[in-house]
Amino acid sequence: MAGTDQTKLDSSRSGQAPAVILVQPQLGENIGTASRAMLNFGLSDLRLVAPRDGWPNERARAAASGADIVIDNARLFARSEEAVADLDFVVATTARVRDMVKPVLTPAAAAARLREVIAGGGRAGVLFGPERTGLTNDDVVLADAVLMVPVNPAFASLNLAQAVLLIGYEWFKAADQTPDRQIDYLQTRPATKEELLGFFEHLETELDRFGFLKPPEKRPSMVRNLRNMFQRAEMTEQEVRTMRGVVAALTRRVPKGQGPVAEGPVAEGPEGEEPGDV
Repeated sequence: MAGTDQTKLDSSRSGQAPAVILVQPQLGENIGTASRAMLNFGLSDLRLVAPRDGWPNERARAAASGADIVIDNARLFARSEEAVADLDFVVATTARVRDMVKPVLTPAAAAARLREVIAGGGRAGVLFGPERTGLTNDDVVLADAVLMVPVNPAFASLNLAQAVLLIGYEWFKAADQTPDRQIDYLQTRPATKEELLGFFEHLETELDRFGFLKPPEKRPSMVRNLRNMFQRAEMTEQEVRTMRGVVAALTRRVPKGQGPVAEGPVAEGPEGEEPGDV
């Protein structure tokens, strides 16, 4: 999904987010795509432990697709111990159960714990292992907790960028205030109950006039079904006016010879509005 606003890039907050530590990453392209995933969710502290193809790596930069701030500030370490030495809390990602006693966290629980540590003034990081083998036990023992993603146990392996993206998303989401659901009403607004009731009465009056709401004993349930359908539509004020115009247009008198003639008076739209004026 495209959509980037470089004016909102903040490179001064790396100490307020966990470090991403890639242990012996194999391909530059994987480092680049992991860097891109990091920046998607406000992570910029990239630490590389003995990358197989060396560093710097132009293939990593190309694959980062503009996440140059992560690539340019990546730090190189010879050993995992050096990469985590300044951190207060470390989580190790793994797809395998390890033979050691450690808390095992979901991504959401790990994100909450990372935020708790950082909010308290600590520094934190997440360890990711090589693409082919994952972290060794010697790497995992450096961590305070293990992070395991609930995935299909018959196919639990994630590629490096996927794993970084997933953890980055949970980290970002833990503090995100975006509403679960929202509608941009542009130049209109949600219809009021008064406006909806006016539309319902207009529609039902015309349906009665044309004999749709029959037999009489079924009319109440038919009316409820119609009203419920339009309630679910969450109509705007403009949409209510449009629908009233539609009802008026469909029920106005048709000139002789041009179709069925409606019985009764010419239908009118809402007060102060000509039929079809939407």
